[in-house]
Amino acid sequence: MYTRSLLGFAVTLTLALSARVAFAQTPNLGKPISPADIAAWDINVLPDGSGLPPGSGTPADGARIYAAKCSACHGPEGKGGVNGRLVGGDPIKIIDAEKTIANFWPFATTLFDYIRRAMPWPKPRSLTNEEVYALTAYILSLNKLIGENDAMNAQTLPKVRMPNQDGFIVRFPDRTP
Repeated sequence: MYTRSLLGFAVTLTLALSARVAFAQTPNLGKPISPADIAAWDINVLPDGSGLPPGSGTPADGARIYAAKCSACHGPEGKGGVNGRLVGGDPIKIIDAEKTIANFWPFATTLFDYIRRAMPWPKPRSLTNEEVYALTAYILSLNKLIGENDAMNAQTLPKVRMPNQDGFIVRFPDRTP
């Protein structure tokens, strides 16, 4: 019994020391990241609106931005182009159904998040917060989810109820509107 215990201790000690040596011999690639660097990429917006930045935009402002930066891919008024359409869409009854903002997207706040992170192609993250609010307002207005004069900002956007909001299993139910 004593021998087995001593052998186990020796194996554990050997593994611990070899792991320490392995970690000590890193290639020293990269550089430490500062809190400011992290903050530039920490732009998550949650369904309840947590993380929404200051700013505001209207559908009218969004229409001008859309025409200049989005219509080449998504077509006039979001009705489809080389990339998916953003407007309309029948209720989803099968997995292969066309998914649009109105029939699929669960939260208006995460629409803002997606536009801010990924659009416009090929220059993601090049839009100002005001432009993203305006584009979000324009797309929501085209889908008749808000009025054509409704301004979107950090207070109004989380209050928009999307038609498919209940069509998802929410990972953080306490963070939904």
